[in-house]
Amino acid sequence: MASDYFHLLNLIGVAFFAISGTLMGHEKNIGGFGVVVVASVTALGGGTLRDVLLNHPVFWIAEPDYLYATYSAIFIAVIFIRHLPHVSNYYMLLVDALGMAIFNIVGIEKSLIEGTTMIVAITMGMTTGIFGGLMRDVICREVPLVMREELYSTACLSGGLTYATLFLLEVPHVWCILGALFITVFLRLGSLHWGWQPNIFRKRSVRKQ
Repeated sequence: MASDYFHLLNLIGVAFFAISGTLMGHEKNIGGFGVVVVASVTALGGGTLRDVLLNHPVFWIAEPDYLYATYSAIFIAVIFIRHLPHVSNYYMLLVDALGMAIFNIVGIEKSLIEGTTMIVAITMGMTTGIFGGLMRDVICREVPLVMREELYSTACLSGGLTYATLFLLEVPHVWCILGALFITVFLRLGSLHWGWQPNIFRKRSVRKQ
């Protein structure tokens, strides 16, 4: 991916996760600087872990633009929350799904740039997409979304597998990205709307003789 587009995609992902953290802070009645902490951890946590694991300079330290994007997104979200009569939890879940999908791609791309294998890149994409939200939920004393009976990490994994499949088929790069984004967001929002669940431990029913 061209560096400018990669940078822009990363900024958008950071902004979405910062908004989701701000919305969670609002829902939990966290005041003052606490909202900034929750939102910042959400926006920067996954990418920080990714860069540490890849032995790469942490992205928001190397390029402070990501901090500007984080704080700007928090400020804008606070303004909207103050002027909206009611803020549904669905908004948080929506921007979280978009942020997860984008960070999934960013994690895969950055891993491949560093020369990892595709399976490592897919794992790193999931780590980048999930870890910030996991930290947000733990701080706010919520059962993490990744631990609930709904498509979350599975949606992230499916997006990564879609990227890998299209990449191995030598599909144009932009379609690898768009395909992975679509699958991740579609499965995540589908699980919220229709209640899709993986149920990998569901036992087969036994017929009575």
